[in-house]
Amino acid sequence: MAGLRPGGNMKQNKLLRAARVTAIAAATVAVSLGASLAHAADIPNKTLVYCSEGSPAGFDPAQYTTGTDFTANTFTVYNRLVEFERGGTKVEPALAERWDVSPDGKVYTFHLRHGVKFQTTDFFKPTREFNADDVVFTFERMLDPNQPFRKAYPVQFPYFTDMGLDKLITKVEKVDPYTVRFTLKEVNAPFIQNMAMEYASILSAEYADQLLKAGKAADINLKPVGTGPFILKSYTKDATIRYEGNPDYWKAGAVKIKHLIFSITPDASVRVQKLKRDECQVMSYPKPQDIAPLKADSNIDMPSIPGFNLGYVSYNVQHKPLDKTEVRQALDMAINKKAIIESVYQGAGQLATNPMPPTQWSYDKNLKAQTYDPEGAKKLLAKAGYANGLPQEITLWAMPVQRPYNPNARLMAEMIQADWAKIGVKAKIVSYEWGEYIKRAHAGEDDTMLIGWNGDNGDPDNWLGTLLGCEAINGNNFSKWCYKPFDDLVQKGRNATDTGERTKIYTKAQQIFAQELPFSPIAHSTLYQPVSKKVIDMKIDPLGYARFDGVSVK
Repeated sequence: MAGLRPGGNMKQNKLLRAARVTAIAAATVAVSLGASLAHAADIPNKTLVYCSEGSPAGFDPAQYTTGTDFTANTFTVYNRLVEFERGGTKVEPALAERWDVSPDGKVYTFHLRHGVKFQTTDFFKPTREFNADDVVFTFERMLDPNQPFRKAYPVQFPYFTDMGLDKLITKVEKVDPYTVRFTLKEVNAPFIQNMAMEYASILSAEYADQLLKAGKAADINLKPVGTGPFILKSYTKDATIRYEGNPDYWKAGAVKIKHLIFSITPDASVRVQKLKRDECQVMSYPKPQDIAPLKADSNIDMPSIPGFNLGYVSYNVQHKPLDKTEVRQALDMAINKKAIIESVYQGAGQLATNPMPPTQWSYDKNLKAQTYDPEGAKKLLAKAGYANGLPQEITLWAMPVQRPYNPNARLMAEMIQADWAKIGVKAKIVSYEWGEYIKRAHAGEDDTMLIGWNGDNGDPDNWLGTLLGCEAINGNNFSKWCYKPFDDLVQKGRNATDTGERTKIYTKAQQIFAQELPFSPIAHSTLYQPVSKKVIDMKIDPLGYARFDGVSVK
């Protein structure tokens, strides 16, 4: 998953870089954000420390696409109209109590929950409760480039555009203070699932108006206000994030800890030691070699589920010679994926053949991966006009962070580099700080890169459309691959409502992918969540995030 999405022209890119620089610079020092909570005594005076793997790029969910960002903002500060149940992908009511769909499938009417309060902080004190104005503002900001707040704080919305929602949603209307109507251009099967995703977190229109009048629109990314279970108190980049339980949270009994602290700890081995010393009670992303020792620790639980994820090597098809299918097929054929799974995943990974995991409905079980065959790869290169290997060095980007879909990107890159050298392809390994890595990748600076994806909503479109659709070229389609026969199927799948019909469509799309190979699937990994036995009801999330609503500590 990734971050900001630069647009197609230099002016936009400069504005986006400036916005990112401002956000990071302002977050480098601790930013005091909270107010004393008069009703905090209603929440158990417990503290939970989460050892996270990295710093969020910001606190405006619509701008970002990484699990690091979403754990820190989406599932703490905000809510959405509909949400995924804890520990699953079933959609349930949230800020909308219910919704209706018109007979033609193009109009969704959301009936909003009454009595929901926005968070009170030392920089914002709401004068009204959540209502339709907040929903309309949240979506108009993403839909309308001329919306005043959007003009004052010009950022991109990668998920929203990657899924084509900017073209799909034709109108968002306030019917009355507690009813909002969305009109779609066409039928869209995954619409409700998409509305549960992070980008759709509801902002306060009143707070946005206050920021706009003060000339501080960018503060929405640093000083967030939502309706969620936790209030952001302070953030010291690369060190800590501090939250307090929201005493006015609308979901009774869901906030069970007064103090939630993120201890930002990039080194997985250090996270393990902190967990063992009870310096944190939950940690992210253990290394494969740490799984057995953690399981053996009598003070730690290690729940696991099959990973709803995919780690892969992306090929930037806008860079020659990666625009040639034979070259991509050769690079794929030259990768010893079995060796990578043994060395990098160490028993916690399964060979990937498709652009989605086997647990995703519509997965094509008949799709076969290319056999590891260096000699065959050389023949494909020769067919593409490179009998002596590629004449120029290509870059191979390695992620600086650990993810379930890739627990050791540096080692994987080194193994792929050695594999490619055997067929006359010289690769230079490149890496950047995570936020910079994603930003530069969105801009298309890489030749090849290691990246991956955790499923977001349980729908096949979240893989095929978000990672490979033409609309996602400047977003999470890091391959920059736009292939009309494939994209036509993605659009057709969105417009179909019958699961059987959609499965047939997505099966054809997977077969086209396997032939064209805009990226090389490497592995799916098992998802582990190390947690202290002091922690009560921490559910492992199949979508790859950590959620602390409903969690308590002994």
